[in-house]
Amino acid sequence: MRRTMAAALTALFCMGPGAAGAEVLETGPQGFRLQAMRQIAAPPARVYEALGEIGRWWDGAHSYSGKAETMSVRLEPGGCWCEALPGGGVRHGTVLLAWPEQGMLRLDAPLGPLQDEGVSAVLAFQLRGKDGGTELTATYHVGGARDFILKAAPAVDGVLNAAWDRLTRYVETGTPAP
Repeated sequence: MRRTMAAALTALFCMGPGAAGAEVLETGPQGFRLQAMRQIAAPPARVYEALGEIGRWWDGAHSYSGKAETMSVRLEPGGCWCEALPGGGVRHGTVLLAWPEQGMLRLDAPLGPLQDEGVSAVLAFQLRGKDGGTELTATYHVGGARDFILKAAPAVDGVLNAAWDRLTRYVETGTPAP
């Protein structure tokens, strides 16, 4: 089972190296913490709104259906980051904090195969006006992980950084594609 989970993590999360401004901040005996920063040429209110338009910028390759457009996020406490599936669906996360005036969004979100592991994971966004645009800081804290999951931190970092690059392009150009 350990090898199966490791293979699933690698298949889901394996991508090239993360973008500049991204890093695995720490790994410990039970979890890891990732952080990425982006400067986005749009006001914080627009970036916050775009976080709720996840089906327009998320990469469908990192979904259960293979189609990002089946994803949605309600930007309110208890809101679901959900993906519609034929005859069902999956909840990728639940909004814990939605505070647009402060540029804060926080989700309980054990993504992909981490869900099956029973880990605790929080994905947090902080948006700050800077240089006529928005400085986005995204952090992902995963706790309660078994040792072989900890080795997946760089791969998870790669997937999330690709997502933040797609979000940035979407906000700035209207399309997530390079």
